[in-house]
Amino acid sequence: MTASVHPVGRGRNPFDTTGVRRGDDGVARYSGRPDSLVHMLRMSVDRDPGATAIAEVGGETVTYEELWERASRVAGGLRRSGVERGDRAAIGLPNGVEWVLAFWGAQLAGVVAVPVNTRFTGPEVEYVISDSGARHVFKPGEALPDAHPVVVDDLAPEDLAAIFYTSGTTGFPKGAMTSHANFLANSENAIRCVGVDRTEGPSLATLINVPLFHVTGCNSQLLVMAELGGRAFILTNPLDLDGFLRTVSEERVQMLTSVPAIYHALTRHPQFAETDLGHVRWVSYGGAPIAAAAVHKIVEAFPSARVGNGFGLTETASLTSFLPHEDAPDYADSVGFAMPVVDLALHDPDPETDVGELLVRGENVVQGYWNKAEATAETFVDGWLHTGDLARIGDDGLLYIVDRAKDMINRGGENVYSIEVESALASAPSVVETAVVPVPDEMMGEKVGAVIVAGADFDLDAVIAHVRERIADFKVPQYVALRDEPLPRNPGGKVLKKQLRDETQWGEPLR
Repeated sequence: MTASVHPVGRGRNPFDTTGVRRGDDGVARYSGRPDSLVHMLRMSVDRDPGATAIAEVGGETVTYEELWERASRVAGGLRRSGVERGDRAAIGLPNGVEWVLAFWGAQLAGVVAVPVNTRFTGPEVEYVISDSGARHVFKPGEALPDAHPVVVDDLAPEDLAAIFYTSGTTGFPKGAMTSHANFLANSENAIRCVGVDRTEGPSLATLINVPLFHVTGCNSQLLVMAELGGRAFILTNPLDLDGFLRTVSEERVQMLTSVPAIYHALTRHPQFAETDLGHVRWVSYGGAPIAAAAVHKIVEAFPSARVGNGFGLTETASLTSFLPHEDAPDYADSVGFAMPVVDLALHDPDPETDVGELLVRGENVVQGYWNKAEATAETFVDGWLHTGDLARIGDDGLLYIVDRAKDMINRGGENVYSIEVESALASAPSVVETAVVPVPDEMMGEKVGAVIVAGADFDLDAVIAHVRERIADFKVPQYVALRDEPLPRNPGGKVLKKQLRDETQWGEPLR
């Protein structure tokens, strides 16, 4: 470890650490886990083959026995078409039963699944297929491969199971090489962070309304429910709020995971107040900053549920940290405590602010980037993942993501972290969405600029006054540009800040 890496103590630890063992390489791991996803699924199939495994909202329902049999036939079809163990198969399907069968078919064949972001442009899709060297592509409208069943049952924890392509704001995506051990570590992380009793697993259900090509939907919902032996309901249209509420109510779904914007929309849906949600026991959110008022709104909306904020990356196979129910309302700006097998460190922290680049080490950290030796060497150093996120960690162990390193604004020598300003703006009335970027300034170098998509009754003076009450004066935007259309985003949902800077006309600064 280099001298510029500063490991951080755990402080308070609210999670179960039973069975965590640290190896000679310094990495903490769970003991007693299955060898592979195939072994994990087999245990759930054997426990109750007739139980519902997955159900497409408005579509078909599949039991665990049917899931195994149909996925093994997909595996056989892959093998018959010349796809061998260790080859890659790209999944270009939308959310639904076929996506799940394609994923498990690849696993049973010992093939590396390559989920493809369905929001990618044509050139990006072609890049993923070419870069991964996919021997087969699951495409919408085409029948799944089908042949005599195949099951590869000698897969090892370190074997590559999937490649998830990140969607950065510049350049082509990078493929995060995810092993069976990575998947299984994240599944255990997800179970422990919310405190699920495994004996209840077969009686539990979740609703997946986020894309399965992302690690949240696949790793922290679909695979977790497969391990628990519960039911995974899948919305084919993530924005189908009617279907969301109807399914949660009629199917007595207990576990919800989504982004803050979905909860915001749900609580304002005309049918929300009339929907029975008393059976919902866990509500998790993440993926974007959230105001304390919004957290309180979620707590009020789901009075029987434990709420919590999850944070992670594609490179950590999903979860890195989690803010539990007891801390969620009072520490809404935090993303919580490190998972039991996760160590956190800061690279070159500022001596005054204690802000540095977040480093992560753990059993869930992926093996590197596919076909990207240079990027792998730069990002995965001495066992630590360099995330590119600027963060600070309190003495109590709470993690705060301050900004992306490249999005920090240097205002005359003062560091302004865009996420902090965006969070203050997002909590103001009538701000639908916002992004904070630097505006070149001859004297200061950079000043703070905010692009705001405004709602009804927007009052700029009131918004700025609201922000001034929450952050230091030098962080308050000096430039504001109002925008009618949504912010530009890449296929992964991240705001394209370079494009935003290039196309925004700032006008005169605020007085």
